[in-house]
Amino acid sequence: MLDDRDSLLRRLHEMRSEHRDLDTVIARLQDSIADQLQVQRLKKRKLKLKDEISWLESRLLPDISA
Repeated sequence: MLDDRDSLLRRLHEMRSEHRDLDTVIARLQDSIADQLQVQRLKKRKLKLKDEISWLESRLLPDISA
């Protein structure tokens, strides 16, 4: 169980890091009109990461009703 929790925490850390990195990349690309399609793709990736982060966080928190 501990290894599973550790792997979830590690994955959560990786996703949060990627989410922050995407902010930087998106900010740079938004100045370029030619890269708007890439910006849209990155924003979708960022939203997907946010959902996955929320899901992982909910898995790591103990069930309050238990």
